[in-house]
Amino acid sequence: MASCVSRKTTTVELKGKEPLPGRIIVDTAVLQQAVQEVVKDTIKPDIPLLDTSLIPIAPLLTPEERLAEQKRSGIYKQADWASAIHYDLRKPNFVIIHHTSQNSVAQTIRTFQLEHTQVSAHYVVGKDGQIVQMLNDYERAWHAGRSKWGAVTDLNSVSIGIELDNNGREPFPEQQIGALLVLLDTLKTRYNIPQLNFIGHADVAPTRKDDPNAFFPWKKLAERGFGIWYNEDYLLEPPANFNPVDALKIIGYDTSNLGAAIRAFKRKFIVNKEVDTILTSYDRAVLYDLYRKYY
Repeated sequence: MASCVSRKTTTVELKGKEPLPGRIIVDTAVLQQAVQEVVKDTIKPDIPLLDTSLIPIAPLLTPEERLAEQKRSGIYKQADWASAIHYDLRKPNFVIIHHTSQNSVAQTIRTFQLEHTQVSAHYVVGKDGQIVQMLNDYERAWHAGRSKWGAVTDLNSVSIGIELDNNGREPFPEQQIGALLVLLDTLKTRYNIPQLNFIGHADVAPTRKDDPNAFFPWKKLAERGFGIWYNEDYLLEPPANFNPVDALKIIGYDTSNLGAAIRAFKRKFIVNKEVDTILTSYDRAVLYDLYRKYY
């Protein structure tokens, strides 16, 4: 029995050359079905999600749906369109390290998938060294918030955000730091990120944030080429005209709230010490040593 289903076909003929034997017939219905099957079989996000009915799971878009959504939101429909050929995506020039202040990678991912939280990061690194990427490196994540470092007042637009699974009060396991170091090395090489530009969330938002916490091994990172540290065995007494406020500014700290800037500096560099707003002679020597690295 002949089928009652009609299929739309497109005939493609070669012009200007000798025709191929017969015609090239493309059955668009069959082709479309085949593409859908491939997409269905290959795109299976393997992301841990918290199993709870209290928080709905944000819908995961296919690459095709996401591209269509980006085109809808980024096009001014009243304008004519002429495609440019010279353009760039934003290039990351900083890496900002955070702790999640949550209890698992799954919980953090769920938080980043909720519409109302308005927060995200490019990477989440688990205690066991698992790395989950949540955004393309060239896309702008919402991780730094209201922030400032040097002359940069929109850190989200120039940085990659990395969240470490940590409740904010615990040390960072070796497996986690090892995975982070490998990731940082990849990012530094790929985007030519300067050593000085590997910083923490508390550095750029000292009035609001204190992450990563005081257990974070900044010295170890600096020894591997990510961020800076001071020479603990050869600290010099600063000269009489040394201005610690200017030194903090030159390093990058926003000193509009000087007390917050000093606390962020001491929490990061004066480890195992009381964090307050007073710069001791030792603190000043450390600050002077770091300040000299910017010349």
